[in-house]
Amino acid sequence: MSERVERGVLKVDAALAEFVEQEVLAPLGRDADAFWEGFAGIIRTFSPRNLALLDKRDDLQKKIDRWHAEQRGKPHDAAAYRAFLEEIGYLVPEPAPFTIGTANVDPEIATMAGPQLVVPVLNARFLLNAANARWGSLYDAYYGTDALEVPPPAGPEYDPRRGAAVVAAGRSFLDQVVPLKDASWLDLEAGQEIALADPAQYVGGTAKGRVFRNNGLHIEVVFDRDHPIGSQDKAGISDIRLEAALTTIVDLEDSVAAVDGEDKLEAYRNWLGVIRGDLEASFEKGGKTLTRRLEDDLAVTGLDGETVNLPGRSLLFVRNVGHLMTNPAILMPGNAPVPEGIMDAVITSAISTLDVEGHANWPNSKAGSIYIVKPKMHGPEECAFTNDLFDAVEDLLDLPRHTIKVGVMDEERRTSANLSACIHAVKDRIVFINTGFLDRTGDEIHTSMRAGPMVRKGAMKNSVWLDAYEKRNVAIGLQHGLSGKAQIGKGMWAAPDRMRAMLAEKGGHLRAGANTAWVPSPTAAVLHALHYHQLDVFAVQKDLPPAPGLDALLTIPLAEGTNWSEDEIAEELDNNCQGLLGYVVRWVDAGVGCSKVPDINDVGLMEDRATLRISSQHLANWLLHGVCSQEQVMDALRRMAAKVDAQNAGDPSYRPMADQWQTHPAFRAACELVFEGVVQPNGYTEPLLHAWRAKVKAGA
Repeated sequence: MSERVERGVLKVDAALAEFVEQEVLAPLGRDADAFWEGFAGIIRTFSPRNLALLDKRDDLQKKIDRWHAEQRGKPHDAAAYRAFLEEIGYLVPEPAPFTIGTANVDPEIATMAGPQLVVPVLNARFLLNAANARWGSLYDAYYGTDALEVPPPAGPEYDPRRGAAVVAAGRSFLDQVVPLKDASWLDLEAGQEIALADPAQYVGGTAKGRVFRNNGLHIEVVFDRDHPIGSQDKAGISDIRLEAALTTIVDLEDSVAAVDGEDKLEAYRNWLGVIRGDLEASFEKGGKTLTRRLEDDLAVTGLDGETVNLPGRSLLFVRNVGHLMTNPAILMPGNAPVPEGIMDAVITSAISTLDVEGHANWPNSKAGSIYIVKPKMHGPEECAFTNDLFDAVEDLLDLPRHTIKVGVMDEERRTSANLSACIHAVKDRIVFINTGFLDRTGDEIHTSMRAGPMVRKGAMKNSVWLDAYEKRNVAIGLQHGLSGKAQIGKGMWAAPDRMRAMLAEKGGHLRAGANTAWVPSPTAAVLHALHYHQLDVFAVQKDLPPAPGLDALLTIPLAEGTNWSEDEIAEELDNNCQGLLGYVVRWVDAGVGCSKVPDINDVGLMEDRATLRISSQHLANWLLHGVCSQEQVMDALRRMAAKVDAQNAGDPSYRPMADQWQTHPAFRAACELVFEGVVQPNGYTEPLLHAWRAKVKAGA
């Protein structure tokens, strides 16, 4: 049990209290007693509202469960279903036409289009890598991945054949996006004048390069005869650096395992370090200790002799947790743990105030804003709750109204069905909407759990509701004026080792009208940036059709009339169980909330907690409707535990699950996620994961 100190009516983890007072409030010149008193007032006001919103979720689910139970055996009546959802308040009336009023938004969010990273806050090294991914080497991205047809090098020695292919691809890219006048970049020679077809694309020179602009993004062509590549290049070009990850979401939610004050303190400390600009991370590589820090800006001198600094770092959002979980880092009167989302809102905003009040080495937001992504909100009432909470936090920290901006994750069914009303509830602070296939699918399954067995997980990607969901998110955002003021985003490319496939497929996100989309690594950000050079998203947005109707979104993905073979059922169970176990064992045993987890075919996929929600809910649904038996699922779990053990055989800290069915905490957690999945709140995995992780940390 951590030592606690009393701060008014609150009992606060002692180390957390000291951190807040000494490292956040003192530099801000804020009075600690007044802060804790105000914090307690926010908790007193908002905790009951938070609980009431969670109760409403449960009440709506019970009504939906009853309705589906009463309809079993009858043909699905879409009109009656929609009328029922309106009657119980699941669907609310559309607001009158409106346009968002968000102001003071940085251009990386409002007027630029480019890749976005999501990074777990608890990994300082990854956090720095992501923050520094504003710029990246196209040569390195081509050379070190499968992006080109030439096979990657077999060993550590430089492969001249592959190097030549990289240079040729780089020159081809330059010819496409910053073409020369009556020439090709392939023919450029040392000392030759760079005459652009469009001279307005030239921005200026750096210490070793020339900077150009296309579709709002910058390109630095580096000339360096002392570099091994530049020395062999007839023009002396050693690299092509792209402006890549314009924005990064620093995640306190699905990609981390934070269950107590110790974990939350580490999360807040890393957020402070990256906001203040002094975060460092040391690590061993090649027998040497390396230290990673934040990159400086890029100085560019224009033709007029004036020097401007282009940002050297990604603009940072922070993703708070949702409304569901509590955390024992702070205890309320009666020793109840504080709602974690309220705690995150106050403390991450207090830390970010160091940025907006000028206490950082570099500004994160030059517009003076704080950017918070809020996940897993169900409907407009919960969005209005967040808006009111952010009002209260601004008052506590003496910040102007709407300093705190919000990104709304459109990943719950009730939010996507009422998206206009959700945007309206935060219309003066919204800067981001985004789709999330895994969470949205998990909620789709749980909401309609008793309607019948669902289609196989892979078939979900071709479902009617999903197509409507993705199109509606963009169209409704555009309808309410987000273009030019906010981001409309798309979800993650999960396979970091399959960059050639990403280049072939992820351009579709831009054609669908998204001005940002998630990528799994800085390297992927560089390659995805190519798409934004090839296509002007803001031009695309002007010609998109209106949103599909709500009936399509409400189409339940039932497997009506399907008779799967025993082999098909076994294949689906194995796939779900392997993915579930591969992630749970890292979360529960190692406290790793996001990592590259091998799938059943040994393809590494970047997985976070949303993966568990869809897998566990899908299994729970099939169990409920008799598609499979508990014995079949247990058999699959045991067999897949052995496979996951083999996939982790090279990790000396890994504890095998096989034959430890009653005692291994990760295996037991996985079983509970499936066999208790029907009764988990909205199908979320957090309550069970947190409980098991806390037991492991306590040595139980």
